[in-house]
Amino acid sequence: MARLPNNPLVSELFRAVHGAKTKDKKIDLLKQHIRDDVKAILIWNFDKGIESAVPEGDVPYKKNDSPEGTAGHTRLVHEWRTLYNFVRGGNDKLSNMRRETLLVQLLESLHQDEAEIVVLAKDKDLQSKYRITRNVVESAYPDVVWRDK
Repeated sequence: MARLPNNPLVSELFRAVHGAKTKDKKIDLLKQHIRDDVKAILIWNFDKGIESAVPEGDVPYKKNDSPEGTAGHTRLVHEWRTLYNFVRGGNDKLSNMRRETLLVQLLESLHQDEAEIVVLAKDKDLQSKYRITRNVVESAYPDVVWRDK
């Protein structure tokens, strides 16, 4: 397995975890990268007590095809604090139209692989692309407080 860069995209980390052969290696990889953006995406995906405030399914946005490491896109590590806008109870003052516009703007600004992760997490469907389970996440991040427990 290739070594991850010092500050990998969430998609790079998830691909590495997906490719890890054992549960312990998956947990170890996540423990090596304890970041709020990673936790936020995993919590949104796995916590049944968190409900998306945006419609399920495909989001009509233009994928950002700027190469990794260029100034042509933002990164989830810098934008994760805006994710509260897309869950129930996060920013309920937003109209649905404004919320969906903000989501499209976020997705279009992110690297296309990270944008795909946001779409999968909003639909609680990360497992369709990455072999990451809630059990692995709970073991890697025991400090996470789950709403559905």
